[in-house]
Amino acid sequence: MFRRALLTIAFLAAVPVVPAFAQGCDTTFTLANRSGRQVNEVYFSSSQNSNWGSDRLGQNVLANGASMQYQPSPGGAYDFRVVFDNGAAIESRGIDLCTVSTVTVTAQGISAQ
Repeated sequence: MFRRALLTIAFLAAVPVVPAFAQGCDTTFTLANRSGRQVNEVYFSSSQNSNWGSDRLGQNVLANGASMQYQPSPGGAYDFRVVFDNGAAIESRGIDLCTVSTVTVTAQGISAQ
């Protein structure tokens, strides 16, 4: 019995601890454009990444009043950058996609609910 307990403890000590950001959470969110302008480019990436990556709209645009759904992985904090049809850009940092379901673009900025 004592030997089994020691083996169990040794096994548990060898199991890596999973970081909180890698744990499962629903990262699905809707990006809604309520800015009064057309959005030409959308970028978002983990806050741990210093690179924006590619434009998430690709060849598409996001018209005023329109929305799109995304599901990035893993969860955790993300940074967002939106570029409008007039070239102006807005950014928001540290949005926790484990706790929000809608990211809204307005003329004043980016908000999350």
